[in-house]
Amino acid sequence: MAGEIPDLIAEARTGTGKGAARQARRNGMVPGIVYGGGADPLAIQIPFNELLKRLKKGRFLSTLFNLKVEGHDDVRVICRGVQRDVIKDLPTHVDLMRLRRTSRVALYIPVEFINHEKSPGLKRGGVLTVVRAEVELVVTAGDIPDHITVDLEGRNIGDVLHISDVVLPEGVKPTIDRDFVIANVSAPSGLVSADAAEAEANA
Repeated sequence: MAGEIPDLIAEARTGTGKGAARQARRNGMVPGIVYGGGADPLAIQIPFNELLKRLKKGRFLSTLFNLKVEGHDDVRVICRGVQRDVIKDLPTHVDLMRLRRTSRVALYIPVEFINHEKSPGLKRGGVLTVVRAEVELVVTAGDIPDHITVDLEGRNIGDVLHISDVVLPEGVKPTIDRDFVIANVSAPSGLVSADAAEAEANA
C-alpha cells in the first residue's frame, strides 16, 4: 500500500457559474469541480501557485491525491482535466474525480532494484542501465503498491529485464500490452573497449 499519497489542499467555492469562477481567478485561485464517487459535485478552488507548481512537476493527470477541503471529509481524487488559457497556457479550471477504494486507475509506480550484489554481471563491473525508473500500472485505489521489485540475482552482462520478469502484485497490470524493457546490465566502457581491441587484433 502506498504510504505517501500527496495532499491537495483546496477550499470550497461559494457560487458557481462564470462570475464566481472569474472572482476566484481574481483572488489568485483556480476554480474546479469534484465529482463522482456517489456524492454530489463540489465546487472548489485551489491556490494558483500551488496548482502551477504541481503541473510543472509533471504527471498531474496520473497522480492520486488526498483532497483536503475544510468542512469536508478527505477523499482520494485523480485529475480528469485541466483547462488552460489558450494564449498564456496557464490553468483556468480543474476537474477532479473522486475514487472509491475499488476504483481502478492508471498511476506511475516506482521500480526498486534488489540483489545488486548477487548479479554476476554487476560484480564484473557491469552497469545497471535503468530504462524506466517508474512504470504506469493499472491499480486499485484502495491497494496501491509503494513500488514494484526487480530482482537482479543471477543477471549477467547483456541481460535485458522486461516487465514480464517482474512479479506484479495481484490485480495489478501494465497499461502497455507489449513486453517493454525496464533495465539492462551493460558492459562497462572499459570492457567494451578491451573487447573491441581484442576483436580487432584477432581479425
